Amino acid sequence: MTCASCAGRVENALKKLPGVQDASVNLATESARVRYAPVPQAEALLRRAIRDAGYEPRTPEQVAAGDDVSRWAGFGPVGLGLLLSGPLLLPMLAQALGWLWMLPAWWQFVLATPVQFVLGARFYRAGWNALRARGANMDLLVAIGTSAGWGLSVWLWVSAPAQATPHLYFEGSAAVITMVLLGKWLEVRAKRQTTVAIRALQRLRPDIAHLLGVDGEADVPVAELLPGDRLVVRPGERLPADGLLLEGTSQVDEAMLTGEPLPVDKAPGASLTGGSVNGGARIVMQVRAVGAETVLSRIIRLVEDAQAAKAPIQRLVDKVSAVFVPVVLVLALATALGWWVSGHPFELALIHAVAVLVIACPCALGLATPAAIMAGTGVAARHGILIKDAQALEIAHKVDLVAFDKTGTLTTGRPRLIEILPAEGQEQASVLRIAASLQSGSEHPLARAVLSAAQEQGLAWEAPLGSRAIPGRGTEAQLGPRSYLIASLGWAQELRVDLGGLQARASALQKGGATLSVLAERNQEGVSLRALLAFGDEPKPGARAAIAALHARGIRTVMVSGDNQGAAQAMAQRLGIGPDSVMAEVLPGDKAARITALKQPSGAGGGQHVVAMVGDGINDAPALAAADIGLAMGNGSDVAMHTAGITLMRGDPMLVAAALSISERTVAKIRQNLFWAFAYNAAGIPLAALGYLNPVLAGAAMALSSVSVVANALLLQRWRPPVPAEPRLT
Repeated sequence: MTCASCAGRVENALKKLPGVQDASVNLATESARVRYAPVPQAEALLRRAIRDAGYEPRTPEQVAAGDDVSRWAGFGPVGLGLLLSGPLLLPMLAQALGWLWMLPAWWQFVLATPVQFVLGARFYRAGWNALRARGANMDLLVAIGTSAGWGLSVWLWVSAPAQATPHLYFEGSAAVITMVLLGKWLEVRAKRQTTVAIRALQRLRPDIAHLLGVDGEADVPVAELLPGDRLVVRPGERLPADGLLLEGTSQVDEAMLTGEPLPVDKAPGASLTGGSVNGGARIVMQVRAVGAETVLSRIIRLVEDAQAAKAPIQRLVDKVSAVFVPVVLVLALATALGWWVSGHPFELALIHAVAVLVIACPCALGLATPAAIMAGTGVAARHGILIKDAQALEIAHKVDLVAFDKTGTLTTGRPRLIEILPAEGQEQASVLRIAASLQSGSEHPLARAVLSAAQEQGLAWEAPLGSRAIPGRGTEAQLGPRSYLIASLGWAQELRVDLGGLQARASALQKGGATLSVLAERNQEGVSLRALLAFGDEPKPGARAAIAALHARGIRTVMVSGDNQGAAQAMAQRLGIGPDSVMAEVLPGDKAARITALKQPSGAGGGQHVVAMVGDGINDAPALAAADIGLAMGNGSDVAMHTAGITLMRGDPMLVAAALSISERTVAKIRQNLFWAFAYNAAGIPLAALGYLNPVLAGAAMALSSVSVVANALLLQRWRPPVPAEPRLT
């Protein structure tokens, strides 16, 4: 494909097929994303539709093979064009220096004709295919314009008197074709750089793994690995798959996957991610996921989907491109007629029309948006920010309010049991054993804190019977003949649990920021207190700086927590979030409603807020979906990551400001590219029509416009995440 009109024609051809629900064709990636109902021979039908539209369908494997070609690949036709066009342009340069000299007409014909019909054959083929499909594209403009210049030169040469030396325009047609070929070659080279993130991620996959079997180590292809296989990973090697560390301790470099600059310590039982680099020790791992199910494969799919997706702003460009080429043809015809009717020679009128055709090629328009999206999503991925689609990228820069989940997002998510307050007549070890038994089947952070405390004291616990978890409230289960529950303070109040003499201590712990749970027994008298459990959590390193960075951008921050008001307010104060921006005691099912409420205008005459939600747990998924844009912590649940528009590959709140920053920079590049693309045509077409640009200059300007748009997008690769200083505590 060569321009936005090409992409539109392929897209329409695919959408006409039975069963195709949607098709999106991206000019920059030269790819099509098609959603279709399962029908017999679906892939063959899609390929045939592309071929019938005049294009060659290529598999992803063919495209990937072309990514590793030499920097000078494809330069042959361009070099030959420059070699043949150079002598034709020499007289023009000589004339500018005051030296009147011209090649013989037959020499001009011999040099220009191969350029026109051999090197330029691609324009004729593509233009003819466009006409057959009742469309028009850039190739048709080039074919018509250069054919007119070549044909006019032949006519002037043949019809001239025997001794006359007519002025011919062979150099114009040959130079235009050469310039367009040069521009496309430079464009392809530049576009190859926008996919550097994908290629870098793909190179993280090793080809060979060291399988540990009954006969020792054996090298096998990574494609043959199965879940459950035991592998040896030597120092400095890349991990071949996702898995669990069985033997050895090491440091693993996960920088390319998460953007984390420092190696991460790994001990037996730690999870390992394929593609990361083992440090200085030999380790043995067990494979948990292979192929398309690995974290690396999912990351590559996310980046590919984002780069291939079409941004909402691109729809306007597509509508303009659909009518652009036909309008240019009409303008070129009007230019020719205008100059001819006004008394100028027909040859001059035709040359000005050719200049209009050449300079108006809509390449830059088609590349403006996708080139910026490819560069922006690529550089974001290198820094641990995975953007699911172009719509998320386009919305993120408008965010003016960010809502954070507390536990696991702003805090470490690893609370500790800091105090046990037994009720009168109860022993501390006894109530801790009961609490551990109730929590033994739960993955909740508070449950893990209880089990950890019981392990430290060497206590054994029993498996509960009929365990029932109530989201946002607690857990109830049977231990032998007795029924126990661990409840939040809110649920305990609903059950009318009397805290008795522990009430004052409970209030003091809450004011200090502790999270309280109530251990109670359900009996004939009702629900009786057995103990209070106090938990403490710590802010993540850099969380306060992340909040300050958002405030510096003029973005309001809100913390949403299921904790009691005292604990939530205490943590908010440590993080630098104002007391009026804390939502406490919010049940998981109510988070989505709170996010929806935050979107409403906050004052008279104010506009609706654009809200981002940041979370990590399964219970955050509805809120992530309810927000204008969801940001999921990559160390959280898969459900949260699938729901969110942006995934932050490491649990660093600072990446929230970074995600908004790269969105802002990318959208700015899109707007710059579209402005220059529209401005270029708005200025170039009138100048060509008025005779201020000859076809050679028009061809050079057209080629330069496409290259400049891609080069401007590539400036995004210099982006780095903001790293503000940690604010001082006041």
